[in-house]
Amino acid sequence: MPRILIVEDEAIIRSALKRLLERHHYSVSEAASAEEARTLALSDFDLIISDLRLPGEPGTTLIELAAPAPVLIMTSYASMRSAVDALKQGAVDYVAKPFDHTELLETVERILHKQSMQQGTPPDVTDEGGGRQTMIGDCTAMQEVYTRIRKTAPADVTVLIQGESGTGKELVARAIHQQSKRAKAPLICVNCAAIPETLIESELFGHEKGAFTGASAARTGLVEAADGGTLFLDEIGELPLDAQARLLRVLQEGEIRKIGSVETRHVDVRLIAATHRDLRALSKSGEFRLDLYYRLNVMQIALPPLRDREDDVLKIADILLEKACKRHERPGLRLSRAARQDLRDYPWPGNVRELENALERGVILAEGHLIHPDDLGLGPVTNRPHPPAASSAAPTSDATAEEDDLSLEDYFQHFVLEHQDQMSETELAQKLGISRKNLWERRQRLGIPRKKTARRQS
Repeated sequence: MPRILIVEDEAIIRSALKRLLERHHYSVSEAASAEEARTLALSDFDLIISDLRLPGEPGTTLIELAAPAPVLIMTSYASMRSAVDALKQGAVDYVAKPFDHTELLETVERILHKQSMQQGTPPDVTDEGGGRQTMIGDCTAMQEVYTRIRKTAPADVTVLIQGESGTGKELVARAIHQQSKRAKAPLICVNCAAIPETLIESELFGHEKGAFTGASAARTGLVEAADGGTLFLDEIGELPLDAQARLLRVLQEGEIRKIGSVETRHVDVRLIAATHRDLRALSKSGEFRLDLYYRLNVMQIALPPLRDREDDVLKIADILLEKACKRHERPGLRLSRAARQDLRDYPWPGNVRELENALERGVILAEGHLIHPDDLGLGPVTNRPHPPAASSAAPTSDATAEEDDLSLEDYFQHFVLEHQDQMSETELAQKLGISRKNLWERRQRLGIPRKKTARRQS
């Protein structure tokens, strides 16, 4: 059970937050100040949630003291300056009070998930630039993928990866290679759909000087370049029949022959192929060699589409959003609750690649510190039923849930009544970190009338 420490001087918020987290199976401890928190073993906690403004030392002082435990900062006024400062000092994220229960729980879950991911449960992959990234996903289908990768990688057999475009087939191929006995040898990646049909054989198998018009020098093919390592052929269903016959010989005999050459060369290559097409159906129509299909289909790994991966889409979105914010130098940007719901409900025909593009748009178009649905530029979103956030949680009475909601809503009501005489609706919404529409909806729900202003005389 994850251990969380709440550092908050307002008892009503601290106790409400504790009850909320305990209902979702977190072990929660409390402290009313940074000084009181110092008396605890901070590094033993999985997460520390601290108010920014505390009596005595600010909450940011706990960031260094608690390392490597992450610190989530709460700020009453959603000040972008204070939030960005906290992030620069090493806070893992921030939330604006009064916060929505669902958004807070999602933030806590995301942070704890990221911490567990860093412990290496799913495979780590090194990309072409040398950067490290971890495969993301907790759903049953992805757990099966991780198991297949772990068992298949050291076996040195041919692997066929099947999945829709944009599901991360190359990422799986890299994970297999880097966990195999060939990890120190080269991994050569080829997108068969991106090479013109007239050049594909030359690219894969090489050619001798003068073999055809334009062949002014001999060229080593990509299959030979992968000798001793792994060759990844993406979209292998697009490979022409002549090239399929040459590839079959590589798999059967371990030999290649350059175009224009009479000599054969021995190569030791492990082949990983990927496709979004049904190769068996293509073989029946004569578009793909059946004998090659059987050679490829020694071990099969099926990648699920993003729409079937339950809540993984939100976890992937958080990681991609963080990267996009760094690229565009927009720290502190977050997804609104409505945007997160749209991400969850959208069918994602383009899978992870489409999700990455949508978040890129959101970062560029967002005004303020929240990304709204319009910024993402998604098509029509059809709501789909979702299981409760914690289906295994013990049932709680309506009275208990209502008590928690009211304790946090009291904070909202107190702030609005105290400041609405001096602030406009826009200013109130900005200080609270919510939209004007959300402010109006909360007024209606809590029965807080909007302050009437005298009309200006012309």
